[in-house]
Amino acid sequence: MKTKLAQELGLNIGYSAEAQTVTAIQLLMCYLEQEGVECIFGIPGGPLMPLYEAVFDRCKIQPIITKHEEGAAFMADGYARVSRRLGVCCTTTGPGATNAMTGIAVAYRDSVPVMLITAQVALAAFGKGAAQESSPQGIDIVELYKSVTKASLMLMTHEKMAEISRYLLRCCLSGRPGPVHFSLPADMMKRQVPIDICSPAQYRPHVESFDRHSVREAAKLLALAEHPVILAGYGVYLSQAYDELFQLAKRLRIPVATTPKAKGVYPEHEVQSLGVFGLAGSPRADHVMFAKETDVLLTIGTSFGEAATHAWDPRIVQGKRLLQIDVDPREIGKNYPVDVGLVGDAKQVLLELNYQLNRDAKLLTTEEELGARLAKTRALKAMQSRFAEPDAMDSMAFPLKPQRVIMEMRRALPDNSILFVDIGNVMAWAIHYYTVKDPGTFFINMGFGSMGHGMCAAIGGKLAAPDRPVVALVGDGAFAMNGMEVHTAVENKIPVIWVIMNNGGYGMVHLGETMQFKGKFNTSLFNHPLDVAKMAESMGITAIRAEKPGETERAIKLVMQANIPALVEVMVDQDAKPPTAVRIETLEKFFNKEEE
Repeated sequence: MKTKLAQELGLNIGYSAEAQTVTAIQLLMCYLEQEGVECIFGIPGGPLMPLYEAVFDRCKIQPIITKHEEGAAFMADGYARVSRRLGVCCTTTGPGATNAMTGIAVAYRDSVPVMLITAQVALAAFGKGAAQESSPQGIDIVELYKSVTKASLMLMTHEKMAEISRYLLRCCLSGRPGPVHFSLPADMMKRQVPIDICSPAQYRPHVESFDRHSVREAAKLLALAEHPVILAGYGVYLSQAYDELFQLAKRLRIPVATTPKAKGVYPEHEVQSLGVFGLAGSPRADHVMFAKETDVLLTIGTSFGEAATHAWDPRIVQGKRLLQIDVDPREIGKNYPVDVGLVGDAKQVLLELNYQLNRDAKLLTTEEELGARLAKTRALKAMQSRFAEPDAMDSMAFPLKPQRVIMEMRRALPDNSILFVDIGNVMAWAIHYYTVKDPGTFFINMGFGSMGHGMCAAIGGKLAAPDRPVVALVGDGAFAMNGMEVHTAVENKIPVIWVIMNNGGYGMVHLGETMQFKGKFNTSLFNHPLDVAKMAESMGITAIRAEKPGETERAIKLVMQANIPALVEVMVDQDAKPPTAVRIETLEKFFNKEEE
């Protein structure tokens, strides 16, 4: 079995027929290849060169050389989100390894399967002051990464390469996915090791489990509910439970809201969609979620964090029976007490819920009552706009209203386009005004909330989906952090489209400090605003500046047709206020909270 796998994986480079061995780093590459890894993002450095030698010798994984190690981690994250496979990034020892930490923390908070491989100085040099040493006898990189990964290990002896590779891949891809870190000392990578290859099914079997008693209880409550509502979280995306959610909502005519991070897991043009509930969400979702008549709330894959709950508003559960689905039992009842906790993968639990409702058909409300429930949702949507300022979407004002820009983006992009949204005001504008029709096409790192993520992650996303438009919506502040990665797309001919909303600084901070401190001081606007288009052009990318209504839509269509890396800089009103007032109120509570 192992010999056959070795032959299929092409273990002829560095292979010793006599001893039947390969180098340790070659063996790791084989494990990554059979996990479907197509790209590895990183920056070379002396101790890391054996890895690049193995990549170039095998010619199966494409190396993408980035401009910063944080960008490499963000790209691996974006690749993993879109491909639903393992994303891989690599750095040299010392500062290269520490530079990637924010990117790995983002993957950890959003449950994204990323493997970070960091080089290390030779074991023999530990503790002697080697250049950029990050060993346990100095700045311990393995220990540093333990708080932002599911596992962080160092290869202390080359014979353990196969065993540790399997362990890390099992940690990364099993259960709730998440990143892992593998530190490789320079003198371990090129040592010969036995060919020890197992297929993924042999070291990380897929397990489906659920509590049938809890499913029965939840199905009964849903069947008897008069005014139920569903709050779909990010776990729907993680488990790809789109069809099962759709089936449940359609069958019982239940209105569906999503958390901000889960935006689009239920198609937002569907009649039962309420849009986003939480940060920058829809008034419709607020109306139903807070309604006194809502009697049962089914939540799927949300941990009820600040952004998903209007800062833990108690009205979410007041007067309701709460049913909470989550793969992690530690999340059940963490922020709100539950009536029924359903531990398990969202896809499997929803599938079983639908089966149980078939068995309990006699308990279900009549078709007439279900029709009345759907009619009520239609009436709400006819009476109340989904948007806070719908007229702004058609504004002809200059500078451009961000709402208008989002509307033009939606008109220009096909429904299957993948949109990465960065952190800042752009996040609020996109959550509120962009309509997602195809599930799994909207990505935002709201777990850790790192600026610059969307700027880079779109590159990885495009490599994972070469036949679909991939767009990043970024503010000029986030561009200032990671804008050099545009050059990575140019160098590798990766046709990502960046839409940069330029409001002359850190717009969300500007809005917050204006509201909180009433103009007492200003820290967030640039004295010399960035000319993003010129900066992008200097890196070899096609750049267009949009300043008038209609220009954003025309520019996106033009560069999308050309299928080239391109950037559209949009000059927007820096005083436009996104619907994020609750966030400001939350900060006020934090700042003014007295010790108890």
